[in-house]
Amino acid sequence: MPFVRPAIYATDTAKSIEVVLHALKAVEELEGGGEYDATLLLQPTTPFRTASDIDGSIGLLERTGADSVISVVDVGGFHPARMKYLEGDRLVDPPFCEAEENMPRQRLRPMYLRAGCIYLTRRRVLMAGSFKGNDSRRWLVPENRAVNIDSERDFLFAEWLASRGADT
Repeated sequence: MPFVRPAIYATDTAKSIEVVLHALKAVEELEGGGEYDATLLLQPTTPFRTASDIDGSIGLLERTGADSVISVVDVGGFHPARMKYLEGDRLVDPPFCEAEENMPRQRLRPMYLRAGCIYLTRRRVLMAGSFKGNDSRRWLVPENRAVNIDSERDFLFAEWLASRGADT
């Protein structure tokens, strides 16, 4: 084992950026001081990414010269324009609500949620403390590959998907 993660970075509250920066610095020291151009974070809580997701995101970073590539999933029917605030018991539209009540989702501007499968980031952006650079590109994954395991329910759903041999 080339290095061990310190206990401070192995807690439920440890930030991923701190863990990655520690690992990057440790690996670069082991390599004799060389610097990597980019780092790819593959979170274990999003296990359904594919080799083509990895290869494709690297290709996208190289082709575009972007600062970062982050996996996303289309929000579909859970579009933020359909959300409401509560003021007391009353539903109130946020300033970004749909132009007309109950608009078909196909007419809403597409929006995406970070999927957690891919965080590919240039070293200089990481060193500034972020996974997302000014020129960040999307790597779109389907819903079945965007499963993020943060609860027992999520785990059971992921287990069910895997058992069905779903095209993840």
